[in-house]
Amino acid sequence: MNIKLLFCGVFVFCSISVFAQEDTTEKKDKQELNEIMIPDSLAYAKNYSPRMHRLINDPLTPSKAAFYSAVVPGLGQVYLGKAWKVPLVYAAMGTSFYYYNLQNKQMNEYRTAYKQRLNGIFNDRFLEKDIPISTEQLLIGMDFHKNYRDMAILFLAAAYMLNILEANVSAHLLQFNVNDDLSVTPNIIFDQQQGGLRLALKF
Repeated sequence: MNIKLLFCGVFVFCSISVFAQEDTTEKKDKQELNEIMIPDSLAYAKNYSPRMHRLINDPLTPSKAAFYSAVVPGLGQVYLGKAWKVPLVYAAMGTSFYYYNLQNKQMNEYRTAYKQRLNGIFNDRFLEKDIPISTEQLLIGMDFHKNYRDMAILFLAAAYMLNILEANVSAHLLQFNVNDDLSVTPNIIFDQQQGGLRLALKF
């Protein structure tokens, strides 16, 4: 009788230990799975200034940046804290305006000489060259510089529009990409209960 009681006591004790071990193992597995599926967002938070946090949380930031760049080119970039882009904006617009002004002067010079020759005045500088330019060639030169002047205007308008678009897109990306860690980190978990292993990817 004593042997049976002793055997029953040992069996109950072992069963409790096994169940407790399984329960602990299941809790540990669930905890590991939660760590994989729900990473700690604070670990990836950027050290933004309070002003930058306000820009990220404000849904009107892209519209404001685009509006500021439309009023004053480059102001939207300054508003987003990316003032280093301002010289690029003004370099593109300044180069376009320079070539517009140059081609416009050349076109006006050809046109003035053409009008003077039609009025019987032949004292323009185009006659002083080694190979004088005829009246018909003045028309060709005027059209040539007019075409390049118009192209410079288009480049100037494109640079202005790109300045607005860039400010708007940068603001959207600032609000979208708040995580510096964009790498893929594999995490191999050995599962003793299922007799295998699991591969998890952490982004």
